[in-house]
Amino acid sequence: MIQVTNLVKQYGNKTALQGINFTVEKGQILGLLGPNGAGKSTTMNIMTGYLSATSGEVKIDGYDILTEPMKAKKLIGYLPEIPPLYLDMKVREYLNFVAQLKKVKKKERKAQVEEVIRMTELGEYENRLIKFLSKGYKQRVGLAQALLGSPELLILDEPTVGLDPKQIINMRELIKELAKTHTIILSSHILSEISAVCDSVIIIDRGKVIAQGTAEELEEHLGDKDALNIIVKGEKEDIDMAASECGYFSSYELESKDDGQWLIKAEIVESEEDVRDQLFFYFAEKKIPILNMEHETKSLEDVFLQLTGKENEVK
Repeated sequence: MIQVTNLVKQYGNKTALQGINFTVEKGQILGLLGPNGAGKSTTMNIMTGYLSATSGEVKIDGYDILTEPMKAKKLIGYLPEIPPLYLDMKVREYLNFVAQLKKVKKKERKAQVEEVIRMTELGEYENRLIKFLSKGYKQRVGLAQALLGSPELLILDEPTVGLDPKQIINMRELIKELAKTHTIILSSHILSEISAVCDSVIIIDRGKVIAQGTAEELEEHLGDKDALNIIVKGEKEDIDMAASECGYFSSYELESKDDGQWLIKAEIVESEEDVRDQLFFYFAEKKIPILNMEHETKSLEDVFLQLTGKENEVK
């Protein structure tokens, strides 16, 4: 459905995108994740034809956005971070206006406007001036205009920014519903947003794609499979000596827990086999009971911080 090849964007001496590459299959929800200023919005603006690329190529269902813009744009519905609303127009009036701009056939216009109002649950507000709507309903109007023209692809730039928790949940549910009939690209710097709605994730930082896959694949691939968290019970000196002499740890730390329990955070020496059985019997011989033992896993948030190193920018 979408192919982005070696996308580069320069503003004078500043390079905003440094060779972005990815593909999106039909029916997918792809999440573009990255800190503010990573290049997400620039990528989307080029994909929709709002910006030109310095070099590279974007194809929408085989149509080049640069050389065949009319054919490519006809397939795209775009919701920018700040929706393009005319605040002094009523909701239905505005949607009729957008339908005309998108050259929706006159005989189909009324039905399409009715349908997007239904899908975005704007019926109660269709005759209200847009300037009097809440932030959440303004976002819905913005999404409704993106849906006009029956585009196959929806590109949503930070669709939940500024919404309250209830509005965020409602918007997520709406996006999931739309995914049944559309391919969707969604950008966000909110990790829970990406995890909640996206089939696959691309992490962008400083204008480069630094990781991609499903959220689960990224967590599994970048999670430290050679680290164990082991809870044991006993005297610290005995545990420390056993840990230092066992031969299975390349390094470890001890952390005090309640009731004489200790957490061993251990890096495991490289091995082809799972060493947990050997560790269990080893500590049993030392008369140090193991109460719990598990691999350390990393969340998508951990992966994001590990890759971007931008802890202060994650809100």
